Amino acid sequence: MENRIHFISGLPRAGSTLLAAVLRQNPDFHAAMTSPVGSLYMAMESAMSRRNETSVFLDAAQRRALLRGVFAGYYHAADPATVIFDTNRLWCARLPALAELFPSAKIVCCVRPVSWIIDSIERQTSRNPFELSGVFAYEAGTTIYTRATRVAGSDGMVGYALDALREACFGQYSDRLILLDYETFVRAPGEAIGALYELLGLAPFQHDFDHVSYSADAFDLALGSPGLHRVKGRVEWRPRPTVLPPNLFQRYARDNFWLQPEPRLNHIPKILKLDWPPSSPD
Repeated sequence: MENRIHFISGLPRAGSTLLAAVLRQNPDFHAAMTSPVGSLYMAMESAMSRRNETSVFLDAAQRRALLRGVFAGYYHAADPATVIFDTNRLWCARLPALAELFPSAKIVCCVRPVSWIIDSIERQTSRNPFELSGVFAYEAGTTIYTRATRVAGSDGMVGYALDALREACFGQYSDRLILLDYETFVRAPGEAIGALYELLGLAPFQHDFDHVSYSADAFDLALGSPGLHRVKGRVEWRPRPTVLPPNLFQRYARDNFWLQPEPRLNHIPKILKLDWPPSSPD
């Protein structure tokens, strides 16, 4: 798998499911929403740790082989020529290991201003007013402020992914990253995907951006968030006002570090445009 696997990671509600839905139109690609590989990988890490007394019998080569085996086992049925895109927000936090396991792999990091991510989560929550979502640990009685604080914390859905992305962008393996801006993607999908193919060194493919479809309804229903990973129709820009109160929207304005003039980020390929107005589609 070494030369035919890449990863989709980055921030939630930033286009990773949409990206997978587009890429999977290519018959030579495998792409989907978050796979079980990340959780299996973490379970293997735990099983090989020092808290397991038999871990003393594992050397570095065996550890690498076991971790690679997680990927090989899950994707064993894939055609040997298939390019695999495995999705998980965890991968940005495992970049040093991935760089050693799969030296040719890139991580496509989907990014979007954090305020708009929280806005999208809140809008999704309001679509299911009679469901308690696993995103908020199925708790009742929350407010828009407590929900935002919950997901933005370092162990929350958004905060963990943001910390992992920062770690990857400022780490020694940041050359493995490609940042794909959500707004750029939905405004100019052909150009964005074309640039991504070029950066990955893949042969061009004519995608149909007017008829994109993907769903994971059973997963979403079990999470208490029906429609969370549903994509259908045209990839297009749909401007709308935010549903967040103004003070809450402004709270996360400084978290968009990839948009700042930081010299240490200049070498990371970024598929984005910075001069569009600050409004975002769902």
